[in-house]
Amino acid sequence: MSQFNRQKLHTFPLSERKHKLDFSQIAVSPDGTVPAVTLDVAAQIALTAEHIRAARACGRPVMLTYGAHLIKNGMSPVIIRLMEDGYVTHAATNGAGSIHDWEFAYFGKSTEDVRANVAEGKFGIWEETGKYINLAVAVGGTQGLGYGASIGKMIADDGLYIPSIDELRQSIASATDEKIGAFADLVYMVTTFNIPAGRMEIKHINKGNSVQYAAYQMGIPFTVHPGIGYDIIYTHPMNCGGAIGRGSVWDFLTFTDSVSKLQGGVHLSVGSAIMAPMIFEKALSMAKNVALQTGEALDDYYLVINDIQDGGGWNWNNGEPPMDNPAYYLRFCKSFYRMGGELDYICLDNRAFLMNLYNALRK
Repeated sequence: MSQFNRQKLHTFPLSERKHKLDFSQIAVSPDGTVPAVTLDVAAQIALTAEHIRAARACGRPVMLTYGAHLIKNGMSPVIIRLMEDGYVTHAATNGAGSIHDWEFAYFGKSTEDVRANVAEGKFGIWEETGKYINLAVAVGGTQGLGYGASIGKMIADDGLYIPSIDELRQSIASATDEKIGAFADLVYMVTTFNIPAGRMEIKHINKGNSVQYAAYQMGIPFTVHPGIGYDIIYTHPMNCGGAIGRGSVWDFLTFTDSVSKLQGGVHLSVGSAIMAPMIFEKALSMAKNVALQTGEALDDYYLVINDIQDGGGWNWNNGEPPMDNPAYYLRFCKSFYRMGGELDYICLDNRAFLMNLYNALRK
């Protein structure tokens, strides 16, 4: 079958993009004004904070899985503070969440006019985003890093080290079977796109507000769970499916490892209607498979979903709604409800949720 040839694409520099978001204008300080919420919602958030404190007191994980809008809403400083204070032990997002975080770190701006740029054949076809993210994941794969840690390291180092062809060939000759593919993918990228060996300087002007950078610096797992073709990095000629797939699978297994330790822990899903429930249910099934073999318990965890979709007033503590109830079609609630443990759905803007949660935790 014929395939589209990405080598024909003309990529555009980020400096030419009309950015819809400037991080300096949208950043939310964790010490800022806490949005008002109803008494019922305040009670839900207080209970969530109580579960988080209890989980951390006994060394159990608190996982935060989120969609890209949390970053686009300027909430990365709050997420970073939650990690710094020890309340969040694992952060996970989709490909877009990683991309917006990186663009803010690198350029201080992100987001474009999709309608206008698709019409002009420009949407997502940005040189720096596609080149550096794809290359970082490929380089990270040769260093045993997953997708998220690869981006975090690039930001921390303000660049990438590109091995020479001779170095890569020597590495292939001595590599374990698991890593041969990683070196081979990087050989393909270096030779196809004439990337010179040595240090590639990539200055990040706003790294202090990057969740990926903060997680990497603190040694906290930051995992990225993309969908092939979902994200703008797939429009770039340098995109390599082998490298992206390898980094993403490593991240999924890291995510599953955290889920396997979730007994007595907390999982927060913020603004992720598809990715979060889908990866969680597979990870939990894998973790339970092993736990059942060893006789370990994995049935006591607190699941919190935060989104702005109307839940139809359904109380999930009463069970799953019937099919003629609109709440039945809130897939993220239904999927998490079927995972056992205790579930709470908090219908609220994610900025108000996270600010109120952090405020409750530090009281």
